[in-house]
Amino acid sequence: MFILRCLIVGLIAGALPFGSVAAQDGVAPATPESSPRLPDPKTELNDLFAALKRERDSDAALRIAGQVHAHLQDAGSPTINLLMEWATKAIADKRNGTAFDLLDQVIYLSPDYVEGWNRRATLNYQLGNYRKSMADINRVLALEPRHFGALAGMAAILAASGKDELALRAWNQVLEIYPAEKMAQEQVKVLSEKLDGQRT
Repeated sequence: MFILRCLIVGLIAGALPFGSVAAQDGVAPATPESSPRLPDPKTELNDLFAALKRERDSDAALRIAGQVHAHLQDAGSPTINLLMEWATKAIADKRNGTAFDLLDQVIYLSPDYVEGWNRRATLNYQLGNYRKSMADINRVLALEPRHFGALAGMAAILAASGKDELALRAWNQVLEIYPAEKMAQEQVKVLSEKLDGQRT
């Protein structure tokens, strides 16, 4: 979760079918227009990313980033969410083998669930397995290109590998999505000055 760790560091309802009891009592069944609509998670996430891009106040942006994280964290499946909880506990307890087994199960059961890949990327990063972490990050970004935490992780790995220009590019991508992110702002400044010094 990379920056998300710094920022936050850190499901089935049924309905009566049309023409059921209400209709039998002489009440017209609900029409699609009159039925309350459940919020669309994808639309909500898009709205949050749009708000994050507009927000310039760092505290307000941090709250929005937390909402983005919560949205991405929810797999929409009690089973996957429970496996992720267990993986989080295993990581906290330094039971890394168990954590990897649980995250592998998450990815196997739900390969389009972004946070399964992202959590494994984070664990690999923490253990210094940069190649494996980068592979997972690439999968995260293929599923959700706006995942600023994964981009920040990519930037950190690139910088640690001495690839400052690519790291700077990744941090700039973070700022395109999350302009008020202070760490990204600082890293862009540091890397820009370093690269300018190398060119003179």
